[in-house]
Amino acid sequence: MARAMFDYTMTVLEKVSFDVNLFSKEVEKAFKRLLPHEIEELKIFINRLVENKPQLASYSLEISL
Repeated sequence: MARAMFDYTMTVLEKVSFDVNLFSKEVEKAFKRLLPHEIEELKIFINRLVENKPQLASYSLEISL
């Protein structure tokens, strides 16, 4: 079931990637919900998403875990 939450999180992030503020809020929620190994995987996903979405150019992944 945990993998389902991870997959859902990735889907939500893709859908809100049009707005940096909304994207940031969803990333924060994801870090609170996911397991540590999923967070590492999510960081990679986010970096790739940011590279491919010009509207997220101002977003920087600043995580203090």
